[in-house]
Amino acid sequence: MSRSPYILLVTVLFLNVSACGDSNEKNNAAAHAVESEQTANSITISKAQFEGENMELGHLSQQNFPLLVEVAGTIDVPPQNKAIVSAYAGGYIKKTPLLIGNKVKKGLPLLILENPEFLQMQQEYQESFEQLNFLKSEFERQKSLVAEQITSQKNFLRAESEYKRNLARYNGLRQKLKMLNISPENVEKGVLVSETTIFAPINGSITKVNVSKGMYVSPADEIMEIINTDHIHLELSVFEKDIMKIKKNQKIRFKISEASEEYYEAEVYLVGTSIDADSRTVKVHGHLHDDENHNFAVGMFVEAAIITSNKSIKALPIESVIVQDNSHYVVTLVSKSEEGDVFETMAVKIGDSYNGYTAITESELKESDQVIVKGGLNLLGESGGGHH
Repeated sequence: MSRSPYILLVTVLFLNVSACGDSNEKNNAAAHAVESEQTANSITISKAQFEGENMELGHLSQQNFPLLVEVAGTIDVPPQNKAIVSAYAGGYIKKTPLLIGNKVKKGLPLLILENPEFLQMQQEYQESFEQLNFLKSEFERQKSLVAEQITSQKNFLRAESEYKRNLARYNGLRQKLKMLNISPENVEKGVLVSETTIFAPINGSITKVNVSKGMYVSPADEIMEIINTDHIHLELSVFEKDIMKIKKNQKIRFKISEASEEYYEAEVYLVGTSIDADSRTVKVHGHLHDDENHNFAVGMFVEAAIITSNKSIKALPIESVIVQDNSHYVVTLVSKSEEGDVFETMAVKIGDSYNGYTAITESELKESDQVIVKGGLNLLGESGGGHH
């Protein structure tokens, strides 16, 4: 029993020594991990590599970034550049030689319409024309007789009434013939026709043809649509909450949603003054820059951004920012030596990109720090670090 305290004391000392040994090992491992992490974030670049990759150093700088209102809309034309072709009287399509896409000039024939009723209208006009001279002479004769008190006022009024009634009918029929492009002068000479020609009301291209040969059309039918794309514009819909920011002459950047990623320029020309009750949007009319050099089609959907103002933001050239695993990094200079310059990677958060610069919204960068702004896109792969 006398040996037990000794054995217990030795055991306790042994456990303490073991615990101290474990603690030292853990501290050494943690220090090694920190050193390894620091090494992983470091990149040494020789002078030859720096020059061979055409690398350049730069700094954070204040750049103007636009504040945007994102909108949607379409390519459109002014109302005077769009025409719906219809007939002033019903008839059968006798000839329609044009197709969708054909260009037409104002005043050139589009189609021929035929109807026997046109003949009846011309006959009525011809009869009215022939009666007009007789009724006019009778009216003037009765006017002279009543002035000389040779005839009664009743006979004069009857002659005046018949003359004026026929004159109104004559003028009405004459205008109808002109609207149908039938010459009243030819009808007065006895030349009657059963068909009429419809002419293009504007210059432009045919965008719709709703008839075919032999079809009957009424005055309410839309026969063709013609659009002149010489002066196309943007028709944008701006939400009610943003409309107070929109002013005339503000710049617009837009792209054709389904056709291209290329951006084009326009500017605000008119801002609507009424809100659509269903969509709660206001129409904004934009004029395009250099529209004659682009093959835009009316009705194309566009995604647009109206630049309402500018804000100064710290930024770096776009090529400065390296993307890996959905994170963003920059490479900054730590020290310079004869063996090579030492750089380290630094995580940053970015905003929008504009005019060759990317906004840096969060980082530990200082304006005095030197950053690789060109030629450094592949450096993270060469660092051997843990960003892959």
